[in-house]
Amino acid sequence: MIIQPKIRGFICTTAHPEGCARAVQDQIDWVKAQAPFDGPKKVLVIGSSTGYGLASRIAASFGAGAATLGVFFERPADKKRTASAGWYNTVGFENAARAAGHYARSINGDAFSDEIKAQTIAAIKEDLQQVDLVVYSLASPRRTHPKTGESFSSVLKPIGDSYTSKTVNVQTGEVSDISIETASEEEIAHTTAVMGGEDWEMWIHALDEAGVLAEGVRTVAYTYIGPELTHPVYRDGTIGRAKNHLEQTGLTLNEYLQNKNGSAHVSTNKAMVTQSSAAIPVVPLYISLLYKIMKEKDCHENCIQQMYRLFADRLYTDAPPATDDQGRIRIDDWEMREDVQAAVAALWSSVNTETLEAVSDITSYREEFLGLFGFGFDGIDYEVDVNPDRPL
Repeated sequence: MIIQPKIRGFICTTAHPEGCARAVQDQIDWVKAQAPFDGPKKVLVIGSSTGYGLASRIAASFGAGAATLGVFFERPADKKRTASAGWYNTVGFENAARAAGHYARSINGDAFSDEIKAQTIAAIKEDLQQVDLVVYSLASPRRTHPKTGESFSSVLKPIGDSYTSKTVNVQTGEVSDISIETASEEEIAHTTAVMGGEDWEMWIHALDEAGVLAEGVRTVAYTYIGPELTHPVYRDGTIGRAKNHLEQTGLTLNEYLQNKNGSAHVSTNKAMVTQSSAAIPVVPLYISLLYKIMKEKDCHENCIQQMYRLFADRLYTDAPPATDDQGRIRIDDWEMREDVQAAVAALWSSVNTETLEAVSDITSYREEFLGLFGFGFDGIDYEVDVNPDRPL
């Protein structure tokens, strides 16, 4: 199969196995070039196949020598289509980890389900006995509740008032206004059910009751705050309501884990080009401006750099991690610097279709978006016929 990118809206429906392996290897090589840190040794990553979850797994394995168990829901290849990027990412990670002598095992299925929780617990008991870090990094548009069977779908909508702002068609470069109608109470509740903290809490309780959480265990989940200009559609919208629930769950779990001398944290991460962020109106344009400013100020980070800093400089140091007044670890600190945000706000007021290429880093956004699916890497011939079937 000759695999080329096929983009529909904010997703790419194809992925390249060799390109995805390269993307993973690039992250591994970066971590190996840094100082190793005394971190976790047996790690469960829930949502481990893309973005911050994948970067967490790479940082733990190649920065601290950890054994890792990953859980995700990805699609293998069939005769008519490629596997998903997350599938290829995981194949690439497992091959590299095992070649380096690190334990790596993966479970593919619905992480919201009791069945996958039970499979994961069985795998831990069989191979690791216990885990000392649980990373919760799920990003899904839908969830079926494992107890009630009710299905929920999340939405990206403001709360209270409709919202109009700028957005960009990443492929064409057209900047236009977008209006989003306000969410209903049911949509708010459904989004919180999918993206809030209930499933994270279910995981920790299930793992604890099964006896597979080590003494001193830590767990971390990820959130985002962002600037005022994205708050109506993100932080003050349905997603933000869900993230508030996630953050409150972190405080609850921190208390719960005290009986094991453990802790729970929520890390506020930087805006990044990911499959999830690409779906949020306004955010791709903001990221394009943010990247330009942060690169000019020499404070830009990608996913793997963020996760390495989280683990090496915040979670695994002699002192407890510094947090804000809401108990969150802030590795979005460079993004939210006053000088960075002032510069982005100035560009936001002037950006339009004609000025986009000059005032933003839309080129890097496009390159990173394609890179999520394994495209655009030097040294890979994308005209060559390749076998899309890469078994785990």
